[in-house]
Amino acid sequence: MTTGSKFPVKRPRAKSGSTSGRPKFRRRADARPDEILDAALAVFTEKGFDAARVDDIAMRAGISKGAVYLYFNSKDALLRGLIEREVAPAAHRLRALAEAGGDDPKSTLTLLVTAATQLLSDPRMFATPKLVLSVAPRFKEIAQFYRERVIDETIGAIASLHRRGVENGAFRDIDSDAVARMVIGPILVHAMRKHVLGAKDAAPPDLRAKAHLQILFEGIAA
Repeated sequence: MTTGSKFPVKRPRAKSGSTSGRPKFRRRADARPDEILDAALAVFTEKGFDAARVDDIAMRAGISKGAVYLYFNSKDALLRGLIEREVAPAAHRLRALAEAGGDDPKSTLTLLVTAATQLLSDPRMFATPKLVLSVAPRFKEIAQFYRERVIDETIGAIASLHRRGVENGAFRDIDSDAVARMVIGPILVHAMRKHVLGAKDAAPPDLRAKAHLQILFEGIAA
C-alpha cells in the first residue's frame, strides 16, 4: 500500500482564546485617536495635566507609548485634541443655532441660552474646560487656542444674532459684543461654581435658563 492519501489533510482549527490563528478582534485604525483621547481625559482628570505622563495614557489606552506619539506628539497636542473633540463641536452647534434662527431673534436667543445652559451642566462637557483653566496661566498657546476655537466663536455667534435683532427692531441698539458676553458670562460662571468649586445647583438648568433670559430681555429688548 502507498502511504499517500487521496484526500487533503485538514489542519485543526484554532480554539477560541488560543494564541494561534487570527485574533477575533482588531482595533480599527480610525478609532485609535478617540481611544487615546478617552484615556488622556481620564488620566488628566485623575492626576492633573502636569502630573500625567504619556506612559500612563498609553497604559490606560492599552497601547504602546510610541503608538500615542503616532497621533499626538505631546501632552499639549492631546489637550488640543480634547478641545477639538469635546468642546469645539458644542461651540459650532451654538453658532448653527444662532445662524438658523430666521426672523425671530428672541426665540433664537431663547433656544441658544437654553442649549448652552444644558451643555455646561454636564460634568463631562466641562471636564476639558476645567483642564484648560488649570493650565492657562502657564500655557498661553493652549489658552489662545481654546479662546479662538470656543469662546470667540460662541461670542461671535451671539453678537451676530444681536445685530440681526437690532436690524429688525427686536433688540436695543447697544454694543453687540458686550451683549454677547453678558449672555454667556453667567452661564460660564455657574458652570465654574458647579464643576470647579463644587457648588450644588440651586435650580435645574431649564429654570436657570428661564431666569437668565428674563433678565436679558428686560435689558436688551426694544
